[in-house]
Formats: sequence, structure tokens, C-alpha cells
Amino acid sequence: MSQLITADLVDVDLTADTKEAAARSLAERMAAAGRVTDLEAFLADVAAREAQMPTGLDGGIGIPHCRSAHVTEPTLAFGRSAEGIDFGAPDGPADLIFLIAAPAGADDDHLTILSALARRLADSTFTEALRAERDPARAAALIRGETPPDTGAEETPGEQPQSAPAGSGPAPFRIVAVTSCPTGIAHTYMAAEALQRAGEEEGVDLRVETQGSAGFRRIDPAVVAAADAVILAHDVEVREKARFAGKPVVDVGVKAAINRPAALIAEAREKAAQAGTGATAEAAPKAPDTAGRAPMDEGAEGEGFGTRLRTWLMTGVSYMVPFVAAGGLLIALAFALGGYRISDAPSVAEHFAWGEAASWAALMFQTGQAAFGFLVPVLAGFIAYGMADRPGLVPGFVGGAIAVTIDAGFLGGLVAGLLAGAVVAAIQRLTIPPVLRGIMPVVVIPLVSSAVVGFLMFVVVGGPIASFQKAMTDWLGELSGTNAVLLGVLLGLMMCFDLGGPVNKVAYAFAVGGLATPTDGSLKVMAAVMAAGMVPPLGMALATTVRARLFGKAERENGKAAWVLGASFISEGAIPFAAADPLRVIPSAMAGGAVTGALSMAFGATLRAPHGGLFVVPLIGNALLYVVAIAAGTVVTAALVVLLKSRRPVEAAPAGSDTPAGDPVSA
Repeated sequence: MSQLITADLVDVDLTADTKEAAARSLAERMAAAGRVTDLEAFLADVAAREAQMPTGLDGGIGIPHCRSAHVTEPTLAFGRSAEGIDFGAPDGPADLIFLIAAPAGADDDHLTILSALARRLADSTFTEALRAERDPARAAALIRGETPPDTGAEETPGEQPQSAPAGSGPAPFRIVAVTSCPTGIAHTYMAAEALQRAGEEEGVDLRVETQGSAGFRRIDPAVVAAADAVILAHDVEVREKARFAGKPVVDVGVKAAINRPAALIAEAREKAAQAGTGATAEAAPKAPDTAGRAPMDEGAEGEGFGTRLRTWLMTGVSYMVPFVAAGGLLIALAFALGGYRISDAPSVAEHFAWGEAASWAALMFQTGQAAFGFLVPVLAGFIAYGMADRPGLVPGFVGGAIAVTIDAGFLGGLVAGLLAGAVVAAIQRLTIPPVLRGIMPVVVIPLVSSAVVGFLMFVVVGGPIASFQKAMTDWLGELSGTNAVLLGVLLGLMMCFDLGGPVNKVAYAFAVGGLATPTDGSLKVMAAVMAAGMVPPLGMALATTVRARLFGKAERENGKAAWVLGASFISEGAIPFAAADPLRVIPSAMAGGAVTGALSMAFGATLRAPHGGLFVVPLIGNALLYVVAIAAGTVVTAALVVLLKSRRPVEAAPAGSDTPAGDPVSA
């Protein structure tokens, strides 16, 4: 296995002037070393990660990073910029740039080394040594930990710094912390190091658990039990959160721990003091939270109900989508192999002939149908999980199963999940005698919440929802003319509004729900939704091709990848463009999506596959006209983007542009 970083992956005179150019320069070194197999696709992954959250850190550091299928082994490239490059850090440009590339299946040993580097970046001795080093080979050795800084201080790779030892005086204030980020490579470990150092400076006994890509080692339960407060610095759900039930909690994003660790420690002290005097219910919930989280209406600081509702729904949809992909594509393949009458085949458990294509088609169809049977229960269960953590799973799944039983469908699953989460959260508010706390999560909450949700779904809300679902299904089956076109416009607008966000997912889930009991109307809806979702990246790809000078170099490169992403029905391929220029890109994408959705419905195109883009054209009814609808929307989006960018003020150059500020941009 190769070293993580070598001299040929170091550029001590990086001349790039934008973060996109810096990433490309360092990525080219990775590609030349054989560690990146597809440069453009890898850079698209880097850009998509950058669009989630800036990777600039205080102290002049930029850490663009991603996990990518186009990386052969964990790799690190380093560049030093004399002028500095803006990576979005609060204190200004970065002169030390680390491009971290991890393959989709990276092994724990290499990821542990990456995490050690991330922690060491908080050490000023280490960073100053990198700024002074002129030899690429020595710089690479320093990053690998083989050459210590001049002070002789060295950290063992992968070792988690321990808290300062307690003195002979009073016991120090004790904090346990968890850090995690979406990628789990850099921010997770830098936040841990920042908290650890701040704890040492403040005289606090602070233990950190990093939940990163290298896995996580649980903090000793005895340490958790003895802690006075908890800091959760995370951008993804904290695992096994129930361990911290009843403790005063500071709940923030991971970058807050990097940028202001001392303030978080002070806040933890304040909340612990308030909890000790009964000052607030926020610091210590009145009832022990058996799920390890605050009641659902408290949320993270600054979050409104709308934000939390979106998070709950997205949690359910994100867990449902893999079932959609597996079940839907199996069903689509079954139809391609055995024809549409394969749905009438007898059970393969009773009849299966190894040499008959029809038997294999029936096997795929029946397996896909089984996967589809989980859609609504999984949706409901994980909506409830998003609201109330693990105790919400049982009533959520039960409510979702009831929604299937009474034919309440996708809408019934949504309502069941919200009801289950609300019921569990209400139970968690109750003051529970200590003797019952041990059986609450495994007996009382599942029993009571399932009974309540069952009553509500069977007797109160299930019937009206099922009636509405049936009426909507009948309406879809009878869609024709103007009604169908208007629905196509609405679905197209939703698919292109937030490019894979909550609104997009609602439209997609609505379409997929109709595939469980396919009718001509529901198949038209699925076709319109997928066609519209392909338009934003295809439109941006076309715009960067026909009017390249309107876009920066990085955007032009992203445009090449957007052709493939759009053809594959990955709306997120347009996110780098929307992030750089949302007021022009998003309306243009919505206009193109509306045109495509309307034309798809008007042409009567149908689709039985929930995903696949142009690669499932053989499974599309009226395939030629369907492609025409996609092409029309793509042209509309590209034309509007070009028009709007051509008319912008000359001083408003696009983010990442290589056109000098103030220069006119040719149309």
C-alpha cells in the first residue's frame, strides 16, 4: 500500500488563485500518481462537498475533501499559496491547502492517519513548520509524522489526545463531547482537537469521541456517567445518543467547535450550573430523555418548527430511497425481461425453472414487490426516528404498516410517522419514577405509543386519508388534457426548485408511491418527475458548452460532468452552479423543468422504473417524445441562464470565475 502523501503530491509554490483552481492543481497531481481514476468526476465530488459547507478553517488552512468512487486509495495532496486562497474561513484566505481524497471503501488504518493529521492542524508548531519548509520531500515527511517540528513535539498517528490530569485540588469540571461531520474525514477530528486544547487551557477534564469515517470508540460509560455536561458538535445524527440522557447538553454544528471551542465550554458550564439549580428546563429536561435527545419541540438552537419538520421528513425519505432504488429497478428489469404480464406469474416459491427467462423475471418482480412493501413503513418509521430517535421506530413502523393495510398510501405514511414521533415525544415529557426508567425504552414507550398510533390510524385519521388517497389515485388514472399538463408543470417546478432538497424529494416520493399500485396516471407522473429532474444539470451542461465565457473555469469543468449526472437523473449535478449564482440558475432550471413536465404529460409518456435516467429509455412509453420533452426543457434552461448571465452587471462575476473583475463578459 502506498504512502498517504509523497513528494510528488506536494506543491510548495501553489499558484492557483481560486479554490476550484487549487483543487484542480492538486487533483492533477493525484491523477498523475495513479490515485484518481477520473479527474473530472472526482472534482465534481469535491465541488459537491464544498457546496455543502465551506472547508476553510481559522489559521489560514483550507481542507477540501471528499469520499469518491474515483479514488483508488486514501490520498493527501498539499499546496502552499503565497497569496492565499479564499476557502470561506472567517479570518480570511488560506495559505496551507490540503486536498484529502478517500475512496468509497477506505480502510480504517488510513482514515485514522487522516484523522491524526486533521487534529495536528490545530498545532501552531506543526503549521508554522509547514510554512517554512521548502523541500517537498521533507514537507511530505512532516505531514506523515516522520519528521517532527523543530520543537521535537510529535504526535502518534491516530492517538486521541487525553484530557489534562486532575490536580490535587478540587475535581475539575468534566465534559464529554462527540464530534461528527458528513464526510467524517477532517472537520470531525479538527473539532475534537480544538475542544481538547481548549479544555486543557480551561482546566477542564474533557473527553472527546470522534464519530468519523474510521469508526468510533465509545467513551467509557463510567466517564459519561461522571460528566457534568455534554457537547455535541455534529452535522449528522450522533450515534447512540441515549448514553447522554439527562445531562446538560450543548448541541451545535461541527464548525462551531473548531472556531469557538472555549465559548462552547463556557456554555456547557453555564448549562450545568442552571441544571444544578433548576434554573431552566433546557439544560436538563424535566423528564429523562430515554432516546438521548431533547423533546422534539426544543431542537437545536435557532431552529424553527419549519426547519425541524423538513429535517424529519427528509430523514424518512432518505431511508426510503434505497428501497425505492432496489425494488423499483428490480421491477423494471423484470418487465424488460418478461414483459408486462410478468405481474401475473405464480409465486416463484411454488414454481421456478432455472432455465426459463420467465422464472427469473418473476423472481425479480416478486423480490422488487417485496422491497416496495417496505416503502411506507420505512418512511413512517424513520420520520418518527427523526423526531424521537430510536423509541419512535416501533410506533412509526406500526403506523406505516397500518397505512398500507387501510390503503392510505404515501400520505398515510407521512401522517403516521408524524403522529408516532409526536406521541413518543409526549410520553418522554412525563415525569417517570426512577424504578420505571429502565423499562421505558423497551416496554412502556413501544407499548403505549403503538397502541395510541394504532387507534389514531385505524379509527380517527386513517379513513379520511385513505379516501383522499383513493380519490387522488382515481384522478391520476383519469388524467388527460389540461389537468395532466398542469400537474406536469407543478411537478417540474418542484423537482427543480431545490435540486435534491426537501421539495424535490416530496415530488419524487409522490411519484414513487404511485408505482406500488401502478395505473396509467401514476406511470405518467413517474415519467414527468424523472424527466424534469434531469433538466437542471443537462441545462447547465449545455449552457457551459454554448456560452463558455459566461462561466468560470471550474464551472466549465463541472459542466462536463453535468452531462453524465443529468443523463443519470442526478439533479444534484446542478448544485455547484446554483450555489454560485442561485438567483439566475434556480429560476432557469425551474422554467425548464416546468416545460419538460408539461410536455411529458401532454405526450402521455409513462415510466415503470423509479430511477435510471436515459439508461432506462427502453422501459419508457412514447420514448421518442419523452426524449424530446427532456431536450426542450434543457434548451429552455440553458437559454435562460445564458440570457440572464449576459445581462448581469459587469462587476458581478460568477463565483470561481477566471474572468478578471470588472471585465465585460462576452455573450
